[in-house]
Amino acid sequence: MEPIIIVHGGAGNIPESRVQGKLDGVRVAVKAGNKILKEGGAALDAVEAAVVSMEKDEYFNAGYGSVLNLRGEVEMEASIMSGKNLDVGAVTLIKDFEHPISIAHKVLCDSPHSLLGAEGAKIFALEKGFQTVPPESLISENAKHALEEFLKHGEFGRTEIGLKNEGGVGTVGAVAIDRNGDIAVATSTGGMSGKAVGRIGDTPQIGSGTYADNNVGGVSTTGHGESILKYCLAHSIIKLMETGIDANTATKTAVDGMTNRLNNTAGAITLSKNGDVGIHFSSMRMAWAYIKNNKLIYGIEHNQRLED
Repeated sequence: MEPIIIVHGGAGNIPESRVQGKLDGVRVAVKAGNKILKEGGAALDAVEAAVVSMEKDEYFNAGYGSVLNLRGEVEMEASIMSGKNLDVGAVTLIKDFEHPISIAHKVLCDSPHSLLGAEGAKIFALEKGFQTVPPESLISENAKHALEEFLKHGEFGRTEIGLKNEGGVGTVGAVAIDRNGDIAVATSTGGMSGKAVGRIGDTPQIGSGTYADNNVGGVSTTGHGESILKYCLAHSIIKLMETGIDANTATKTAVDGMTNRLNNTAGAITLSKNGDVGIHFSSMRMAWAYIKNNKLIYGIEHNQRLED
């Protein structure tokens, strides 16, 4: 199998001033994951590397730059899934670690459980050798401004900062197929600005934010978390593909179906087991990039296809 990797950097009302940073970030991330695939590495390691790259970048709502809850804290979550045997690892309510996706990967590999949260996730991470960082070191100026805007105007449910604000951010995700035909998906986020303390979104919930099955394909989603989890968006796309619908049509059908039913926007990236690519978003913008047959294709606007 020719390895393929696709990433997204969040769907929403991304302001013009943040577009270039998003495009740069997804291209760096997809190259990081592709390097592992090209060296014969596993899809699981490739999607982790791509997401780690975006967790370091304040243009994205994951890791450093995550949006803040009502108490002004970062509470992050992430999930990763192997399509080979349907193994999963997920964490939620992570406050003082740089890379939630790496802890989620360790849960997949080295825990009898699938989803760990809050203090339990912290205990697990420390036992596995992850180092804590001061929680305030994860807070960007953009995230602070976004919370201030929320507290003033109270527009709940935004994972992207609005057009009047310079703090465009977004959930991140990656889907890959390695040379063995194994599929993996990883998704990571800081949630929604102004969320309640302890709120858990779609990202750590398998079938909503993330799904992978070697027999079908893999999906990572982004957008309005409550709507995505109600619609089980990632799994909805997989179930459509099981009926023989191609990756792009399945992605568009499910994303638009969620938006029509619940009146909130989302986006998703998809790979089929045969390497077909699916990309669709009902929001204004979504940053994405993929590498297939040694070509890097990327975009952020509707019907946009740029090539490096």
